[in-house]
Amino acid sequence: MSARIFEVSAAMARYHTDCIERPLRICFEMMGAFIGSHPWWFLTAPLILSTGLGSGFYFLKDKMSNNIEDQFTPVDGRAKMERKYIQETFPGNDSMFSSLRMSTDGNYATLIATSDRNILTVESLQDILDLDLKIRRMAVQFDNQSFEYVDVCTVVMGSCTSNDILDIIEYNANNIDIVNLTFPWYHTDLRSIPLHLSLGSVKLNKEVIESATAVQLHYYLREDNKTKTDLWLESFIHLVANESSSSIQVSYSTSMSMQWEFERSPASVISLFSITYAIAIAFSILSCWRLDNVRTKVWVASCGVLSTGLAVLSGFGALLLLGQPFVMTVASCPFMILGIGLDDMFIMISCWQRTRVLDSVPDRLADTYRDAAVSISITTLTDALALFLGYSSPFGSVRSFCLYAGISVCFCYLYSITFLGACMALNGRREAENKHWFTCAKIPEDLPPTDSKSFSMCCVGGSYDRITEKEETEPMSQIFERCYGPFLTHKLIKACVIVIYTGYLAVSIYGCFILKEGLDRRNLALDDSYISNYYNTERQHFSEYSCNVMVAVKQPFPYWGEDEQKHLFSCISNFENLNYVNGTFGWFLSFQQYANTTNLSIRSQEAFQTHLPHFLELNSMFRQDINWTTDNQIQASRFFIQTLNKTTMEDMMSGLRETAEQCPVELLVYHPAFIYFDQYIVIMGNTIQTILVAVIVMLVVSLILIPSPLCSIWVAFAICSVTVGVTGFMSLWGVHLDSISMINLVMCIGFSVDFSAHISYSFVSSPKSDVNEKAIDALARLGYPIVQGALSTVLGVVVLSMSGSYIFRTFFKIVFLVITFGLLHGLVFIPVFLTILGAC
Repeated sequence: MSARIFEVSAAMARYHTDCIERPLRICFEMMGAFIGSHPWWFLTAPLILSTGLGSGFYFLKDKMSNNIEDQFTPVDGRAKMERKYIQETFPGNDSMFSSLRMSTDGNYATLIATSDRNILTVESLQDILDLDLKIRRMAVQFDNQSFEYVDVCTVVMGSCTSNDILDIIEYNANNIDIVNLTFPWYHTDLRSIPLHLSLGSVKLNKEVIESATAVQLHYYLREDNKTKTDLWLESFIHLVANESSSSIQVSYSTSMSMQWEFERSPASVISLFSITYAIAIAFSILSCWRLDNVRTKVWVASCGVLSTGLAVLSGFGALLLLGQPFVMTVASCPFMILGIGLDDMFIMISCWQRTRVLDSVPDRLADTYRDAAVSISITTLTDALALFLGYSSPFGSVRSFCLYAGISVCFCYLYSITFLGACMALNGRREAENKHWFTCAKIPEDLPPTDSKSFSMCCVGGSYDRITEKEETEPMSQIFERCYGPFLTHKLIKACVIVIYTGYLAVSIYGCFILKEGLDRRNLALDDSYISNYYNTERQHFSEYSCNVMVAVKQPFPYWGEDEQKHLFSCISNFENLNYVNGTFGWFLSFQQYANTTNLSIRSQEAFQTHLPHFLELNSMFRQDINWTTDNQIQASRFFIQTLNKTTMEDMMSGLRETAEQCPVELLVYHPAFIYFDQYIVIMGNTIQTILVAVIVMLVVSLILIPSPLCSIWVAFAICSVTVGVTGFMSLWGVHLDSISMINLVMCIGFSVDFSAHISYSFVSSPKSDVNEKAIDALARLGYPIVQGALSTVLGVVVLSMSGSYIFRTFFKIVFLVITFGLLHGLVFIPVFLTILGAC
């Protein structure tokens, strides 16, 4: 069997498909000659084009679209359709507000007061009452008038909604000593109060509360005037942030806090952009610096960085002119474009240095384009296709990033071919005239006998290899050719490489199996945000109970029928048998209890419909849970399930939905948080689908442009291998699979092909006959440019590791993994595999 595999590999290796690649090389050769003859055209045209397209940045502020729900939840998520049904079937009642019945997150401010000791003391409660009074009496200015909480609060029967724990003690801290609080429900003659929403870290003696260390207060606002309520929320944040107490510590948040904090994130990396480009310019100049004052490529390196800046300016500006929304995740795109552009630049400089010095500039640029343009075309095409495939994602943030990045990659390629090529031509003219890189004055090639050696360091240049008539080989390229290449192609080293790869793959696969899914909304805020403290406090003290999920009965249902009741109660029993369900609460359960208490019979339709109106008069809040037809028939209704934090959000939501689907009654389960939990359902499948389609597309592109089927398969293999490695190691690095990391994985698909494609293409193009010599030749040609490209990309994003934003740190982590593993594949694994499985 193994012999047969090698026979097939050898056959594929001997088969070359250059019917497209060869004409492309010829076309690029002609293009290089034309650009070399008319460099000023191709220098000014990109500058004019980017200036015109850059005018789109005028609309940047208007096109900012950072709504968290729109951008970080599935566009067509199931919960959004369920919410629409709830809103249409059970419209809210402004005069009878109920947080339990909200179909959205609502409009609110909240605080958690904590204490190291029991917070249910007179001293602590008095501090809480004082703070509550300040909040409710806080004056806020709007339209030259002041307003207070009472002017914007939600109401129940004409009064502002209040906090249960404060109602129980009647806003008198001394009453805590005469009240026996029970947990999780406190029962009065009029109603039952869910104290688990108000008190945290509770210690009980049976059901009676002995102590608690946390009290949570909510202040719900109407949604009829957003500008006005936003001002109140901002004033709330300012007030609570500046309050202090000796007996309590306060953490706080609002319904808008996450959105406001998320919108702060781009500002946190603005300073990093200048640092990044400064590092990129410095690295490019240093890595392209030559001691020869004529042959140095300082200006080409600087123009390479400028070319990437023009690409971002053009790509972003064009899409802004077309009205495309700009999401904050796009802010990481310039870092990626910088890496891609510099990678192309290093490849082109390397190919230029292998041309004959004595040839004319058009001929040198033609030879450069013939050798480099197809290679960078392959990588650009794969990068762009991977990003455009990512546009099919159900997440708005991923779509926006992929569109902006894909268009910018295309402009980066265009400007590398035109603008950078023109800069190389102009620099080539200077070299041809043996002029100094800085003064542009003509200098001697050799040191005059009358001058000192120090004179040669700054005023002599233009030497080249008289035998090959090419620029002198760089020391790093010589290391790859004379040391690293022969070392890597040694039989023993090849065996070690295979062992190392096996270990790499094993660890990567293990990481994939422990990969966690879903975006924690807390990660959208900056690390130093006040809401981080709030969420940590909430998790510490209020983690036992989870969502209060509403269950809608979507069909007309005879609640009075004994058989029908059995079906419904069987469904309720199935819900309550789930280990993460604590109990059920609903109007018909309360109505049944009311009927039993008052000895009423509700077993017939007539009796049920006769007594129900009176029950609803006594419990008017339940009116919001019933949808009536025009002839007073119950068309739909809802009840509520209290869940516990005993499983993951994904399992909880999926379990409730599956239980509802198994019920003979048509049910729907919904909670506003399900809008965000829906990402768990689609993220893994969508990511795998995108990666598989991308790999197939990359394979097709490679088969078309690389004149060897076997090498094309190795390129596709590299994509899969790097993607598996990045996914596994990002899991081990603490990064979850969410819409943020999905953006980077899509980008990973494109990046992972770059280095392997360069080496594979160079391997194929090598005139050597022996496979080991072909590998050494490929490494000698492109080993150093690949290292330069990798280092420039890592340096371009390394400053993001210092960012206070999870989004940008995740971008750094994944790009670092992509470049590291891509480099490992391009310079170690792929060359070895190519030599083992036959000559290409």
